[in-house]
Amino acid sequence: MTGNDAVLALMVATALGFDFTNGFHDTGNAMATSIATGALPPRVAVTVSAVLNLVGAFLSTAVAATIASGLVATEQVTLTVVCAGLTGSILWNLTTWYLGIPSSSSHALIGGVIGATAAAAGVSAVKWQDLVSKVVVPAALSPFVAGGVAVAGTALVYGLTRGVPERARGHGFRLGQIGSASMVSLAHGTNDAQKTMGVITLALIADGTLPAGSSAPTWVITSCALAIGLGSYMGGWRVIRALGKGLTEIEPTQGMASESATAAVILCSTDFGYPLSTTHVATGAIVGSGIGKRGAEVHWKIARRMVTAWLFTLPLSALIGAVAYWTAHGIGGTAGVVVVFTVLVLASIAFFVASRHPAVTPENVNAVWTGSVVPPAPTDKVSP
Repeated sequence: MTGNDAVLALMVATALGFDFTNGFHDTGNAMATSIATGALPPRVAVTVSAVLNLVGAFLSTAVAATIASGLVATEQVTLTVVCAGLTGSILWNLTTWYLGIPSSSSHALIGGVIGATAAAAGVSAVKWQDLVSKVVVPAALSPFVAGGVAVAGTALVYGLTRGVPERARGHGFRLGQIGSASMVSLAHGTNDAQKTMGVITLALIADGTLPAGSSAPTWVITSCALAIGLGSYMGGWRVIRALGKGLTEIEPTQGMASESATAAVILCSTDFGYPLSTTHVATGAIVGSGIGKRGAEVHWKIARRMVTAWLFTLPLSALIGAVAYWTAHGIGGTAGVVVVFTVLVLASIAFFVASRHPAVTPENVNAVWTGSVVPPAPTDKVSP
């Protein structure tokens, strides 16, 4: 194996690692409300999400094409650039997951790749016009579009079912949630799995393995589908809890309305080839379902915290990607990439260990929200 082959292998491993973090980071977008309302048990929910993410990954490649050739000048991209960009996106994903902030994995990936490319070839290598039209504008509009659809949908279903007994309504909408949450998981697979396919395809083009303009090979599609499916099954319980309990108290009616709005917006964006953030869409829809229900309370402080993280996602993941590139390039050759990869692995282990003290698990993910993503420790009952 040559040094270039070793770098390519590390790049593919890093890309699949990102897809894994994408899966467990974004499971909450599809399943948080179903878990919060009890429509699905936590473990069943993440299993359904994993299977449908895997299936969705095979349904379209439009977003992969946008990532592979639409954001940076591909002739300026090297394997070191791709490794550095993925490092930036994974570290940002792990940071926001640890803090329980449902930020955008898509924007972390795009930011990391752009930062590393700019560090390697200058800012002129970034296609700024496409970045604005295909990423920034959809990112700014999508939460409001999804929120508006969810407001209208929530108000409509509450109005139409006003005379239905509460128990029957709750049971019916829990069943409806299973269908709508499944659609979101399928839509997530069609959109997010492709982003990593695009990155690996970009690296194969940069390596000369594929000619410019090639689409993702079958082995790339299959491995990315499996990685995001496995990540979804692991469940990002911190983000699931923040979305399901932190923004507003969700009832089954709201859950079905928000999930339906999320699925509709994501599927439309996939058809147009926009690498939309499912996190932005799902969060906007959940807030919209809170606004659409008369008397419901929306925790705006939590929503503002999430929006603040969204604003920093692109620039900070780009900065980390740039630092990773400068580090790898400064050391030089295969050794530089190996050092960056080793730091990434050690940092991932550190985040995992820190998240276990205390841990958010399927058993406590639905505990009463007290302002923190980590539920309070159970207190021992004192016998009278």
